[in-house]
Amino acid sequence: MNLHPDYLLNQVEEPADIKGMTLDQLKQLGSEMRQLIIERDAAIGGHVGPNLGVVEMTIAYHYVFNSPHDKIIWDVSHQCYAHKMLTGRKQGFLDPDHYEDVSGFTSPEESDDDFFEIGHTSTSIALAVGMARARDLRHKKGENIVAMIGDGSLSGGLAYEGLNNAGQLKSNLIIIVNDNGMSIDKNQGGLYEGLKELRETNGKSANNIFKFMGLDYRYVPDGNDLAAMIKVFKEVKDIDHPIVLHVHTLKGKGYEPAVENQMLYHWRGPFDPKTGKSKQAASKESYSKAVIDQLFKEIEAGQPVAAVTAAIPNMFDLKRFQAKYPDRYFDVGIAEQMAVTSAVGMAQHGVRPVVFENSSFLQRAYDQLIHDVALNDAPIVMIVQGGTISSESATHQGTFDISYISSLPNIEYLTPTSEEEMISMLHWAINQDESPVFIRQPEKEVVHRPATQDDYSSIDYDIVHKGSEVAIMAVGDFFELGRQVCKQLKKELNIDATLINPKSVTNIDARDLHHLQEDHNIVVTLEDGNLSGGFGETIDRYYGPTDMQVLNFGAPREFADNVPADVLAEWYHLTPELISDDIEKVVHRI
Repeated sequence: MNLHPDYLLNQVEEPADIKGMTLDQLKQLGSEMRQLIIERDAAIGGHVGPNLGVVEMTIAYHYVFNSPHDKIIWDVSHQCYAHKMLTGRKQGFLDPDHYEDVSGFTSPEESDDDFFEIGHTSTSIALAVGMARARDLRHKKGENIVAMIGDGSLSGGLAYEGLNNAGQLKSNLIIIVNDNGMSIDKNQGGLYEGLKELRETNGKSANNIFKFMGLDYRYVPDGNDLAAMIKVFKEVKDIDHPIVLHVHTLKGKGYEPAVENQMLYHWRGPFDPKTGKSKQAASKESYSKAVIDQLFKEIEAGQPVAAVTAAIPNMFDLKRFQAKYPDRYFDVGIAEQMAVTSAVGMAQHGVRPVVFENSSFLQRAYDQLIHDVALNDAPIVMIVQGGTISSESATHQGTFDISYISSLPNIEYLTPTSEEEMISMLHWAINQDESPVFIRQPEKEVVHRPATQDDYSSIDYDIVHKGSEVAIMAVGDFFELGRQVCKQLKKELNIDATLINPKSVTNIDARDLHHLQEDHNIVVTLEDGNLSGGFGETIDRYYGPTDMQVLNFGAPREFADNVPADVLAEWYHLTPELISDDIEKVVHRI
């Protein structure tokens, strides 16, 4: 169902189809593409502002360069919607019935014009340097390699490593720095003051990090001027050395709500395109709100609390914290390594940092978790959000945090099942100074049930219901699934199963695990994450030398890519009925 049969975009099957268009036609094409971005994002959610800001740049690139012979690598790739429309995937924007067919990020499976699955920041320059080196080693002629970085992604450490190595190349490499003055939130750090100075001096300031790295440099004051972008791309095409094009664009261009509130529209859930209002009802309760409320109490009680985030304050209600305690709030930009390691420095010097991280983004700081946090046994507190079996893109999977955090020494990873339990854990974590404590914030609707302990230096399992034969150990958000499984077992097999809230994925209650062997034959673990290296394997190892049968339910070791949650639940046997069926098979074997 094409809602726009009269659009010029309908005539575009591949980038070559725009090369014969006039400037006016290209501008019309840009207007159409902006409208389609707004309509698609309003319907299913997506990156609004980043994509609206690079429409002209994208059209100009495909007008001048020859994709896929010439290669563009999109950093984070959350700015690739216009690129997708011009490279054979327009139907995913023209037809609402096909919105879900196209990923929000680059995907080689979708098109030969995409070269990498990319969803994390600061990788494009390093990838481009690698491709340029491979091109040179293979003596391929006339192949332009282009890295498009910006929208805050220049703040990550890998970007500097890429720039440093790019300066050594003696061949073609074009680095586009899309400078829209924003990240997810406002840009943070001295680099962006330098970019601002370059903008204000029309690129002539001597304070130029790119030239210092040994790179050629040009400034483009209006990256939303299509004619100007075509001109500069023609001038640098086939250049014989590395160059940085510093391009100033407007994030959200063409949609006033996205210009007025650039942080809100960085990524937006479904909204009314006419008013900009969200289609999703705001919840009166949230775990994030409860956490911030508790931090206020801790500060009022005299604790030297500070909040640290890597450019995602909106995910954690941190704007409210910043407004009340601006001197205790630190946004380091899109730089998770900096967030983690600077927090270690704070913790070792008398401050109690609470670091707010997303499960998927935290992966970028894995070395820091090992070397700085775990090795130093630094008493930081971390709230991890987004830890769940995700129906999002393969680039943004929240399934791995239990595996990669719980494998490290010294770190306690707590998994609350309710608001009260989360606040109890947070209070204890802030008021102890023995070890790093991570807390996996629940992702589902707020649940209220009392905490059963207040000191988590050792874990006492919460045996919510004492039964026999089968014990269900349900971690965090999957606790409610555990309740449903118990009901299903009673209904279908007349088994009165024990239900346990483990509270932690790193610290077991050996006493309770030992006593389960007295009147249970099967232990079932339910975790909202990757099974490989997960909580279930910990329980499996404990019972390895015994006769206890252990069943683990969670996600297999794979990347699920935009698979609906209900489909994943069927695939992974994460419904009460399928779990009960699997348990029944084991019951009959015993």
